[in-house]
Amino acid sequence: MPLETTKFDIQTYLKTPEQQAAYIEAALEENDPAFLAKALGDVARARGMTQVAKDAGVTREALYRALSEKGDPRLSTFMGVLNSLGLKLKIAA
Repeated sequence: MPLETTKFDIQTYLKTPEQQAAYIEAALEENDPAFLAKALGDVARARGMTQVAKDAGVTREALYRALSEKGDPRLSTFMGVLNSLGLKLKIAA
C-alpha cells in the first residue's frame, strides 16, 4: 500500500500572534533576506493579505510580489508590514 502524504502548510502553525512573531524572529536569525520575505508573506497570508496590504499602504498585488520568493521588498514595505502585523523590529548587541 503506498504511503499517503499531505502537503505541508505553515498556516497550520501560525494561528497566534506569538507563533507568528516566533516564526519571523527565527527567519531573521537565518540572515537570509529571501527567507525573511517569505516568512513575512506567510504571516501576512495567515492574517489576511488584503488587510495587511491596506494597513501597510500598498496594493495586495504589490505585497504578494514583494513577499514572494523572488521579491525584494523595500525597507518601507518591510516596516509597513511589520507595523500592520503589530510587530516591532529590535536590534540587540
